[in-house]
Amino acid sequence: MPEHEPIRVLLVDDQRLMREGLRTLLELHHDLHVVGEAGDGTEAEEFIRKAEVQPRVVLMDLRMPRTDGVTATAHIKRRWPDIQILVLTTFDDDELVFRSIEAGASGYLLKDVGSDALAEAVRAASRGDAPLQPSVARKILSRLRSPAPATPPSTQPLVGEGLSERELAVLRLLGRGAANREIAEALSLTEGTVKNYISAILAKKGLHDRTQAALFAVRHNLTDREYRE
Repeated sequence: MPEHEPIRVLLVDDQRLMREGLRTLLELHHDLHVVGEAGDGTEAEEFIRKAEVQPRVVLMDLRMPRTDGVTATAHIKRRWPDIQILVLTTFDDDELVFRSIEAGASGYLLKDVGSDALAEAVRAASRGDAPLQPSVARKILSRLRSPAPATPPSTQPLVGEGLSERELAVLRLLGRGAANREIAEALSLTEGTVKNYISAILAKKGLHDRTQAALFAVRHNLTDREYRE
C-alpha cells in the first residue's frame, strides 16, 4: 500500500451509535479512512465480498446477533488472509481473548481505549503488528508463561516439520515474547530478515500472525529448546 494512501477501515458493531462515534474519531486522523460499516459478522463478510477495494483493517466487536465477532474473524481470515482484524470490545474475558486470537485476530482492545491509542492500534495492525491493550497483553503473557501440556514424544518431530533450524530458532524466540529487534540481535540477523522468517513460518504452519505463532511455540514446548548453529 502506497505511503500516501489512507488505511481503509471497516467498522463492525451492532450498535449504530458506536459505529458513528468510531467513524468520527478515526476520521480525525488523515491517514485513516472508514470505508464502511456493518452491524454483525454476516454484514461484514458481505461488505468485503462486494467491495471494489477491500479494507485493510476491520475493527470487530465480538457479541453481535447472527454472526458473532469470533466466527466472523475466522471466516474473514480464511477467505481474505491479508485483511487485519482488530477486536474492539467491552469484554475483558480470558476465553474471548484466546478464541479471538486463535480465530486470527491481530489485536485485542477494550472500548475504554483512548482515541489516539485506537488510531495508533489501527496503524499497527495495518503494518502487521499485534496491538494489545495492557490488561489483555498480561493475559497473553500469563498464558505464554504457564506450563504447556507435554507433547507426546511420537509427535515431536512433526512440530518443526518443514521449518529450517533458523526458522525454528525464530519461532522459539517468538514463543518467549521477543520483539523483532530482540530476535535479530539474538540470532545476528537484520530485522528485515527476521520479518521474512516470520512470514515463512506463518505460511508453512498455517498461522495468521506472530501471536498465533507464539502460542503455537508454547503449546509444543519449543520455548524450552535452544538454537544451535
